Amino acid sequence: MSKEIALKAFGQELATQKKALQSVLPAHIKPEKFMRTVMGAVQNNPAILSADRQSVFNACQKAAQDGLVIDGREAALVCFGKQAQYMPMVAGVLKKLRNSGELSTIIAQPVYSDDPFAYNPAVDTVPDHKPDWFGERGEFIGVYAVAKLKDGGTVVEIMSMKQIKKVKAVSRGGDRGPWKDWFEEMAIKSVIRRISKMLPSSADIDQMWSSDNENYDLNEPDSSAPTGPASTDDINNDLRSAPQQQPETVIESTGEVIEGQATAVDGDPI
Repeated sequence: MSKEIALKAFGQELATQKKALQSVLPAHIKPEKFMRTVMGAVQNNPAILSADRQSVFNACQKAAQDGLVIDGREAALVCFGKQAQYMPMVAGVLKKLRNSGELSTIIAQPVYSDDPFAYNPAVDTVPDHKPDWFGERGEFIGVYAVAKLKDGGTVVEIMSMKQIKKVKAVSRGGDRGPWKDWFEEMAIKSVIRRISKMLPSSADIDQMWSSDNENYDLNEPDSSAPTGPASTDDINNDLRSAPQQQPETVIESTGEVIEGQATAVDGDPI
């Protein structure tokens, strides 16, 4: 069967799911728009056509329940063998946190070896990060996130490359798929996932992370658990010891958070 015929057949099957999707989608997302993003995801990743069809529709249903469109920015469809899985992405996670109503702002940033970076949790409210946005920044060595609550509080989380790789190690298909294609995006998502455990929660956010848990082997130690200020030492050590060389090529993030640009909860990530 040609790709075009298979894609057409998939579209016809997806159309039978319209009522089920409409029943769980938030009012501002029309089922037609949602299904268009699904078709786009399948066109960009034809391997989905070979996945168990019911697993694809189940993944779409979960994304719809979370109010995230499968456009590669808010959410993505990934395959583990013949099983399709829904994966929230950075823009989608930030969208959900923004809609919680508990935050005034949140940013997540990559850190490179040539970036001036310092943070002493005993005295500093936020990290002092002064990258040269237009210069060579060295190799990617870590990530951090800062969330400001509406009650005036500030929460900071930092992850070194060592900690990022621990999360990658317990991710399903860690050596392929999103961790291979969008490593920086997945690293940034990891620090947002970690900081979210210290932020006010809601049923919607808990549901999203519950769906995302299926992308990890939770029989392993929980590498996304907050570790507190100790993570600052790791990243500062990386900053002092990292070789001053050109970075390896890493595919840039697909959400709002990309090299040289913070992502704020106030902004629309679409």
